[in-house]
Amino acid sequence: MKTTTIYRLRYSLLACGGLVALCGAGMFASEQAERPKAIIDGTGPGWRVLGEMDFVNVNCDPDTWTWKDGGVHCTGTPVGVTRSKEPYNNFELVAEWRHLRSAGNSGFFVWTTEASIRELERNKLPQGVEVQVLDHGYAEQYEKRTGKKADWFTTHGDVFPVHGTKMTPFPPLSPDGSRSFPSKHLSKGVGEWNHYYVRAINGELRLWVNGTEVSGGTSIEPHSGYLCLESEGSPIDFRDLRIRVLPCAEGFYASCRRSPARVRDGRSSFRARAGRSRRRVVRRPGRNGDRCRQP
Repeated sequence: MKTTTIYRLRYSLLACGGLVALCGAGMFASEQAERPKAIIDGTGPGWRVLGEMDFVNVNCDPDTWTWKDGGVHCTGTPVGVTRSKEPYNNFELVAEWRHLRSAGNSGFFVWTTEASIRELERNKLPQGVEVQVLDHGYAEQYEKRTGKKADWFTTHGDVFPVHGTKMTPFPPLSPDGSRSFPSKHLSKGVGEWNHYYVRAINGELRLWVNGTEVSGGTSIEPHSGYLCLESEGSPIDFRDLRIRVLPCAEGFYASCRRSPARVRDGRSSFRARAGRSRRRVVRRPGRNGDRCRQP
């Protein structure tokens, strides 16, 4: 009797422990599901707002871009871009956007080359990496217009090289392997605001859509140049554009020296320091043994 009672007591305790563990796991899973997504909003140290004075119209009409109340409206015509006044090497960018018409098409161009900007004609787009901003209606419109399946692009944040820029895209890939397709479909539809966070460092670009990393690429060449906003046939709004310039890593000083970007808000650059103090020149393992200034 005593032995039987002891065994029953042990089984009861084990069963209770199992129930407690299951309840705890369920509560933890519930808490995880309720946690908000971590969205970088560009309000920490080093971030600054990008506004009208930071951009130059390249090949659009004077009224294509209208800046107001911390954002910019784009009419979508003609096809073209407005570029940043400064070229950038390593940086982080946050921005919100919303299409105002179904099937709208737009995007951000990263590391846009100076040569392509200088020679850019009306209704043309420059060389660089495009971070696409595409409304869901575009896929339906494409299939109706062409009779083909819209399987070579998505409407959730494709990243791909344009006009000679080289990039190894992150999977999943488009059928021809040229685009990094988003791992999750998180973009909102026409009239709704979407949040992009772009991190571009040492030839690698990553995109977060509404708080989740979805696409990108590496081994990008060239990996310095202008930031552009794209006009491509449909009205769109951008707001809360913010940028944080990052230092160049060891081994990349040469590319930074060839394309120096002035850094604002207390962060110095090679140009800003010129004339203030004589910098010691050292040899770094940059490309082709280039001599670069010590940062």
